[in-house]
Amino acid sequence: MRKLWLNQKGFTLVEMMIVLLIISVLILISIPNVTKHSANIDKKGCEAFVKMVEGQVEAYKIEFKKIPTISELSDADFLKGADTCPNGDEIEIGADGSVGIKGKVKNGEG
Repeated sequence: MRKLWLNQKGFTLVEMMIVLLIISVLILISIPNVTKHSANIDKKGCEAFVKMVEGQVEAYKIEFKKIPTISELSDADFLKGADTCPNGDEIEIGADGSVGIKGKVKNGEG
């Protein structure tokens, strides 16, 4: 019985601690990269949403011969669901039909 116990092979406590240390370091390195990419994804999503709203404004202008507001686009089913960017920024439609993020300068305009 004693022979059976001595022949068993396995990991020592030190080896297990080294593996856990390596895994912890890898996790600590990867978490900041994930959060950085998340902000970039939200920015790209907002840019895509603004482009989509620009297309819907053009379609509304063709159909109704006037520049819409955000609520008019929603009421006429040109915008379904949210009327804000994925990161929460609100969009606005200018008097000339340009679409941008509320409070940010677009093409040198105020």
